[in-house]
Amino acid sequence: MSSHEQLKAKIIQKAWEDEAFKNQLLANPKAALKETFGITLPGDFTVKAVEETSTDFVLVIPANPAKVLVTAGADNPNW
Repeated sequence: MSSHEQLKAKIIQKAWEDEAFKNQLLANPKAALKETFGITLPGDFTVKAVEETSTDFVLVIPANPAKVLVTAGADNPNW
């Protein structure tokens, strides 16, 4: 599991266990991530958090790997 996948798993687990965090994550994801995990994202990053329900299914289409820009010197592509 990549570090990004591990982080996502931690965020999801926290949201399942902490209703206040989940509500903040849904309302203001950047603030929730900074407050709870100490993660500060660049101003030009957009973060969207949505909650699946028994009648809603969320399908995320990731960036096409052939079109993802790689930061100079970075081991992982930007996301």
